Amino acid sequence: MNVLVILGHPRTDSLCGALADAYCDGARAAGVDLKRLDLSTLVFDPNVHMPSPSQQPLEADLNAAQSLVDWADHLVFVYPTWWGTMPALLKGFLDRIMTPGFAFRTSEGGTGYEGLLQGRSAELITTMDTPPLVHRLLYRQPGKNAMARATLGFCGIWPVRSLMFGSVRHSDTAQREAWLSRAYAAGRRLAQGRIGAGEWLAHKAGAWLRALRLQFYPMTWVAYTVGALAAGPEAGVFGNPVFWVGYLCLFLLEVATVLVNELVDYGTDRNNRFYGPFTGGSRVLVEGQLSKREVRLGVVTASMGFLVAVAWLVSLSPAGPMTLLIVFGALAILAIGYTAPPLKLSYRSLGEVDVALTHSVGVLLCGYVFLGADWRDPLPWLLSLPLLLAIVPSITLSGIPDLESDAAESKRTIAVRLGTSGALWVALVCTLLAAGAGVALQFMGIVNDAYAGIVYVAIPHGIWLAWLLWRELGRRRPPGRIDGLMGVSLGYVLWFGLIPLFNLTLR
Repeated sequence: MNVLVILGHPRTDSLCGALADAYCDGARAAGVDLKRLDLSTLVFDPNVHMPSPSQQPLEADLNAAQSLVDWADHLVFVYPTWWGTMPALLKGFLDRIMTPGFAFRTSEGGTGYEGLLQGRSAELITTMDTPPLVHRLLYRQPGKNAMARATLGFCGIWPVRSLMFGSVRHSDTAQREAWLSRAYAAGRRLAQGRIGAGEWLAHKAGAWLRALRLQFYPMTWVAYTVGALAAGPEAGVFGNPVFWVGYLCLFLLEVATVLVNELVDYGTDRNNRFYGPFTGGSRVLVEGQLSKREVRLGVVTASMGFLVAVAWLVSLSPAGPMTLLIVFGALAILAIGYTAPPLKLSYRSLGEVDVALTHSVGVLLCGYVFLGADWRDPLPWLLSLPLLLAIVPSITLSGIPDLESDAAESKRTIAVRLGTSGALWVALVCTLLAAGAGVALQFMGIVNDAYAGIVYVAIPHGIWLAWLLWRELGRRRPPGRIDGLMGVSLGYVLWFGLIPLFNLTLR
């Protein structure tokens, strides 16, 4: 392990200097390869005089400092907290060396920036006159947040842990000796590795949450609940164990599906320049947060859990076992077949239809059948039609930012097949059809008034979305992110789930 200790205090004969010495002693005892940089000994201009720091030539000492940061696996910053943050010396040092192209670069995806110092960890050791508890609770740790999140985290460094010592002003010799011992122990702990067990578990938990893409699950629950309410079981819905076990089955199937998508779409996700909150996958494989082996294990675990949950549902549901197995079998084939071979529907220009079917008719019919109603009734099919049509615009639009990377991997989405203009036309037509279908069902009154009131939201929102799509057609700009348009189209879908859910709940 290569460890670089950076002393940011203007004086080396300070308490911070002694803490840096103690940490270095502990790190050497841990057997790491250690180097130290005292900023007060460097010769450099701390001010950025050019429009970009990368345009200002680095002094010899800063060139050497950049080389040391590049060499290090673990960075340790020792500095006093003055006025809630770091000294001017350390701030000027960071301003000069954390340059574009070295510490970060602009990106067309994500937040618009990508850290280039990934694979490194850091530790902050700081002193202060304010008691650390007051600094944490009253002032909300502005200096630590700036360093850990807005500077080091921004550049891709993780994890960033911290040690805070104070109040220095009221400390005695015994207290300071105790702080030096803690600094030594922190350096000595490097023998156990840069990343602690708790940090590793938190990192993995966060990666799994990203991989699951939970932001898309609520709409599945809404459609499923609409189907269950439409069935009108005597035992009720929300207090009925069949309802919750049935949703558990759907949840686990959706988990397996999104993880399979991560594996199969790895190539297109890796090459995607325009990934965002709604497109480009979770990127946990691309960014190395999870391995393919871990994701495959997740697929197996979710699939096994799904089979167990289905068996449980069969034992509870009033529906016949064969009916349940046929409904679930068809849904599972369509869901997993979105990307998985041999179907690979999203690679054959059928992915958008597949998503619309599974997330409307598929899950709504599950709720209807699980609670004992007959799948041959026209009610669930009619209920799901406006929702199906409303889903098509958002899933079609999601292929526009991914167009280049999808085409390179022979993934034949509608956007790849028809181009950006063709995808926008499909979205526009389906937007209008969804509003028309919902309003028609409201006035025909053939679905238990489930769509009562839809005209007041679907028409205005549909007009807004149609106008945005028409405007986008006129722009004819190259592929890129369309986050705003995606957000409006996803919001449009919500009405066709929430309105029936509200009306059927009150029935």
